[in-house]
Amino acid sequence: MLSIKNLDVSVDKKQVLNNFDLDIDDGSIHVIMGPNGVGKSTLSRVIMGDNHYVINNGDIIFNDESIKDMTTDERSRKGIFLVMQYPMEIDGVSNQDFLRTAMSSHMGKKVGLYDFILKCENAIEELKMDKSLIHRSLNVGFSGGEKKKNEVLQLKLLKPSLIILDELDSGLDVDSVRIVAENIVSYKKENPNTSILIITHLPKLLEYLEPDYVHVIINGCICETGGYELAKLIEKNGYNQYFDKSNIIDRK
Repeated sequence: MLSIKNLDVSVDKKQVLNNFDLDIDDGSIHVIMGPNGVGKSTLSRVIMGDNHYVINNGDIIFNDESIKDMTTDERSRKGIFLVMQYPMEIDGVSNQDFLRTAMSSHMGKKVGLYDFILKCENAIEELKMDKSLIHRSLNVGFSGGEKKKNEVLQLKLLKPSLIILDELDSGLDVDSVRIVAENIVSYKKENPNTSILIITHLPKLLEYLEPDYVHVIINGCICETGGYELAKLIEKNGYNQYFDKSNIIDRK
C-alpha cells in the first residue's frame, strides 16, 4: 500500500529524515518508536503533505502511485488520514459543517443531511462523546481527550485505507485510550485491508492494536525492526542501546 524509498527530508534547512525506507502492506499495522526529535512526527507530516517539510530526495508511493507532489487534500481523497497529535482549533466553523463538507469532498457529491446525522450519531455513541460537541466550533474549547475522539470520529466517517496515528495516546487518560483504541480496532475489523502506521512513545496503545512490526528510528532512519516484543523491550530498557547503530536493515 505504502512504499517510502530513500527519503531525505529537511525543515528550516535542517535534515530530519535520512535515506528513510519503509514498506507497508495492505492490512498491516506498523509502529514507529524513538526518542524526541528523531523524525517520527516529521514522517507523518511528510506522508500527509505538509509543505513546511522539504523532500530533498526519494519518493512516497501510495497504491502504486507517487504522491510526493500531491496536495494534502488530494492525498486525503486517495485514502490517507492523519490523526494529529495536536488537532487544530478553527473558531467559527462548526464541527458538523466541517465533517459533512469533508465527507462530501471525499465522496464527490453532497452528503444528505439525514444520512450524515445517522452516521455521525452512531459514531459519536461508539466513541462515548458528548453529543453537543458536534454543534460547537471545531475543537474550540475541547479537552485533549475530546480532540482525539473527534479525530477518530473523522476517520470513522471518511473511511481511509491508510491511518496514521501520531501519538494518539498523548494526553489521554486510561479510559479514553481504551475507547479510541477499541474504535480503531473495530474499524480495522470492518475494513481488514486498512493499514495503520502508529507513532508513539508508550506501548499502552499497542496492547489494543497489536502491531505486525515495530520500528526504532534514530537520527532520521530506522535502525531496528521487530515484532510487538520489541516495544516491550523499549519500555523496559529505553533507547540508549540504539544510538551507536548505523546499519539500516531490511524492513519488508
